[in-house]
Amino acid sequence: MVRFAPAFALAALLGACASLPEAGGPLPGGFELSGRVAVRHGKDPASGKIFWRHSDDSDELLITSPIGQGIARISRERDRFRLVTGDKQEYHAADAESLTEQALGWPLPLAGLADWVQARASPGRPAEMSGDADQGMELRQDGWRIVYEEFQGGRPHRMRLTREDLEIRLIVDRWTN
Repeated sequence: MVRFAPAFALAALLGACASLPEAGGPLPGGFELSGRVAVRHGKDPASGKIFWRHSDDSDELLITSPIGQGIARISRERDRFRLVTGDKQEYHAADAESLTEQALGWPLPLAGLADWVQARASPGRPAEMSGDADQGMELRQDGWRIVYEEFQGGRPHRMRLTREDLEIRLIVDRWTN
């Protein structure tokens, strides 16, 4: 299995694919967001920008370096996942966690993330929610701990996802429905 250090992965992955297709009409059951992401896997830190278009049937997620160089493009069409790196290596897997573990060396919890970024648990799976948007909120699901550190306009603005030796910090700068 190929593993890259997160810093290398966040700097080298998506060169030819540094932007998402132009926004279209409304996304059924979906959203678009852009923001900043920091990942720490063990002692290896990395940071970058994130652009994500999510709908019920698909996901298109682009991670770039802080200066905008493409790092990784993760796409989902129904139940098919694909990751393309900046050096045009392509990976396929049955789920996003396996895919990102294989290509980047750490799992991205895409299955729950679409709900978690909206401050809700994924339906049909056990979860614990505590607190509120004013005092601080925390969600635990699928072995992940999601701490909502700040809300803006009723939506999560700053959040931290942790599991074992992996921490993902996300700051959402822009939401679009």
